[in-house]
Amino acid sequence: MDKLVLFNNITRNKLLNKRSGESKFGEHVQVLTSISNIYEQLINLDVTYVIIGVPEDIGVYANQGKTGARSAWNATLNVLLNIQSNALTKAKKALILGHLDFSNELMELSSLDQSKKKSLMKARKLVEIIDTHVTYCIHQIVSAGKVPIVVGGGHNNAYGNIKGTSLALNKPINAINLDAHSDFRAEEGRHSGNGFSYAFAEGFLKNYFVFGLHENYTSDILFKTIDKLKAIDYNTFEALKIRHDVHYKDALKRALVHIEEEPFGIEIDCDAIENIPSSAMTPSGFTVNQARAFVSYFATHTNASYLHICEAAPTKKTATMVGKLITYLISDFIRAHNR
Repeated sequence: MDKLVLFNNITRNKLLNKRSGESKFGEHVQVLTSISNIYEQLINLDVTYVIIGVPEDIGVYANQGKTGARSAWNATLNVLLNIQSNALTKAKKALILGHLDFSNELMELSSLDQSKKKSLMKARKLVEIIDTHVTYCIHQIVSAGKVPIVVGGGHNNAYGNIKGTSLALNKPINAINLDAHSDFRAEEGRHSGNGFSYAFAEGFLKNYFVFGLHENYTSDILFKTIDKLKAIDYNTFEALKIRHDVHYKDALKRALVHIEEEPFGIEIDCDAIENIPSSAMTPSGFTVNQARAFVSYFATHTNASYLHICEAAPTKKTATMVGKLITYLISDFIRAHNR
């Protein structure tokens, strides 16, 4: 894993804000001390969850979206390390592996012009490089019997999460995606809008459910495409929360039935959460508490195999808020999954 930068005690100590009489998550979470033999080290560690950052937004750029998702990982670390360690947060069951370093690829991105097709195609080639490294990293974690928690980056990384998990388990997996968009667009070169369509076409994704699709931002062609496929199902945000055509609890159950028979990934796109800085920030979406409850609901199932939180794009002013959101989602997942 030549792109992996290990999280270490030096970084931990810089970010920890210790207080007398308190025990922080970052004081008890585990870390690796050597970049060698990651798989063997993970097998031998008494941890369940491996937290990994993917600080990039090349896939978002390649999809002609608003960049900024590269900042979510650092925003999360600043908060996650400093929540309380107690019987409910279960810090000792988690390991912070580190992050995948795509700084060279991001440097290449800075010389491109997003309005030009040639630049977009170059960015999409860079996403293929990211795919390779994310896939390998997730494959190693799942092969070692651990559960990945992936933070940061664009939704292009759903492809690597799905492929890596599928290869480790030697079978296709399912996915549930809280998202305003299907990310099932045409296979036109890799970007943040087609991670699921590529994974499905290549046989790594079996059943896929999109929860809360926005009717205003889904093309007629896309609706027709996913309506033809029995393996793909969805509901819309408008049906759930505006028209109330569907009872919310019934919608959750229907989504679970669609994916529960096989190992599945939980995908959370922060574009779906109201007023959260993201690549496609929305004033109309699920609340933070609804997103938290969504994670908790699906994480309780034994086939829940990974959590991916993506597309958050914090600024300096909003870094703490975004970090808190992602930290809540991580801790909710661990609490529910560990029941």
